[in-house]
Amino acid sequence: MLNAIEYLFAKAIKKLHLRAIKGSQIHPSSKVCAGTQMVDSRMGKHSDIGYDCLIVKTNIGSFVSMGSNCRIGGASHTMDWVSTSPVFCGNKDHLPQKFSEHPFDAFVQTNIGNDVWIADGVLVRAGVTVGDGAVLGLGSVVTKDVPPYEIWGGNPARFIRKRFDDEVIAALLRIRWWDFDDETLRGKANLFNDVKAFIAMEEGR
Repeated sequence: MLNAIEYLFAKAIKKLHLRAIKGSQIHPSSKVCAGTQMVDSRMGKHSDIGYDCLIVKTNIGSFVSMGSNCRIGGASHTMDWVSTSPVFCGNKDHLPQKFSEHPFDAFVQTNIGNDVWIADGVLVRAGVTVGDGAVLGLGSVVTKDVPPYEIWGGNPARFIRKRFDDEVIAALLRIRWWDFDDETLRGKANLFNDVKAFIAMEEGR
């Protein structure tokens, strides 16, 4: 009994952590869990971001499932300058002194496609594009673009396999079911556990 109470209390405390969302657009049907910081980003419909994530300047598609403790995008540094330190950039930061204020765009765009599953603890480098239907495995460190419907994992993340054969992938990318309205999806949802039957229905095969 004590363990059950302790569990419920700890879970309630976790949910009480505030979210920090700035300059971002989140579709009303999507959810961002407690403890997550989201800056200058956009998230499509029916997507879910877990606890304690950091997301910076990222476009997130629809029907994306993201676990907890993920880091997507973030600031770059001036690797081709004399120094990588931000004290030579005009950007705002937490350091008290600037030696120069050269212009530098520290935040490049990161893109997460539709129907992407990102497992717990994944890091995605700023500027990377993750294609529709891709899967990023637990704890992956993603430093390169991931094509649609591919499964990647590891550190650095590498290609593991495709979710489907090329013909099925091409059909799903043509159909773009994530663009359907909710009523249409309800009418077709009975086939979502049978990808070949779904494609046959959509393409009249």
